[in-house]
Amino acid sequence: MMKPLFLVVFLTLFSSKIMAQEVAVFDNYANLEKAILSEKNTTYVVNFWATWCAPCVKELPYFEQLNLENKKVKVVLVSLDFKDQYEAKLIPFVKRKNLQSQVVLLTDKDYNNWLPMVNNEWSGAIPATLILHQNQKIFVEKSFENFSDLNEFVTKNIN
Repeated sequence: MMKPLFLVVFLTLFSSKIMAQEVAVFDNYANLEKAILSEKNTTYVVNFWATWCAPCVKELPYFEQLNLENKKVKVVLVSLDFKDQYEAKLIPFVKRKNLQSQVVLLTDKDYNNWLPMVNNEWSGAIPATLILHQNQKIFVEKSFENFSDLNEFVTKNIN
């Protein structure tokens, strides 16, 4: 009787560990860029979003689909949620939505310092998307209406 119970407990703990999404926290964009966006032969699609931004939440499934279907890109979802809501809001949101793309939290609120590192024209509005491809930065400050819209934007800029 003890073996089956142990096995059930072990599998439950192990499977939830696999399912749990790790969300790294970065206090500035330069550190995020160095740690997450530094592989030279990788094309990144970086989406800046927050749980409190309705258009951001609406388009997250399109980024998830892109992550699953387009093996030429790595999707990184950069949350701009508040640091004090990490445990109470962001982590439960990521788990509830079962996000499979890499999710990171950027807590640097000195926007004037790091927004120009992403794009000089960025007003700071979200959602916003950055493509890093072969030493190019392609940036758009908009919400994607559907997966086709996002996929077309990415495909056009990486081919």
